[in-house]
Amino acid sequence: MQRPTKKIENEAARQHGVVAGIDEAGRGPLAGPVVVGAVIVNSNLKIKDIGIADSKLLTDKKRREIFEIIMQKFDWSVGVVSADLIDRHGITWAVSRGLEIAVKRLKTMPVHLLLDGRIKPPISLEISSREYIKGDTRVFSIAAASICAKVWRDTIMLRHAKQYPQYNFEKHKGYGTKAHYEALKKYGPCEIHRKCFDLHLG
Repeated sequence: MQRPTKKIENEAARQHGVVAGIDEAGRGPLAGPVVVGAVIVNSNLKIKDIGIADSKLLTDKKRREIFEIIMQKFDWSVGVVSADLIDRHGITWAVSRGLEIAVKRLKTMPVHLLLDGRIKPPISLEISSREYIKGDTRVFSIAAASICAKVWRDTIMLRHAKQYPQYNFEKHKGYGTKAHYEALKKYGPCEIHRKCFDLHLG
């Protein structure tokens, strides 16, 4: 498994000052919020024993173990944007809004953002940034942010699974699996489904 390193953020920190890694979870599901994670890594922290990697490459158990370490040792936060707001403003706006919320909730305001892939910060934030393709596999703070976002969103979807047991959100977390589409055809969408998406109900 490829492990991200601190090389990129260390270089960015020397150039800019305090930097934060940013990643999101939930851009593509049919239901639930999008969650954006933000993490500032302590420059003196030894990372080799933490086991951070792209959240998609880790088991749920391992993600939650690492998240506990992140909560204790890093400056971190998340921004959550609901399905209703995604419907009203679109997913691109929602991810940017989630980023803004997450950054403003950090204990220290960063002066530069390391962004995974397609994430765009809102103009109103007025912080410099750079995008990194597959940043969650290359940049330590982005990988940490991906874990924060994924664990937080999964926890939200587990709560929704109790509210709406007919959709089995605990299994697919709102993504468009065959079983999810079958449940949609049988029960129709619920309050947390994104109406802006083609739910294939016909």
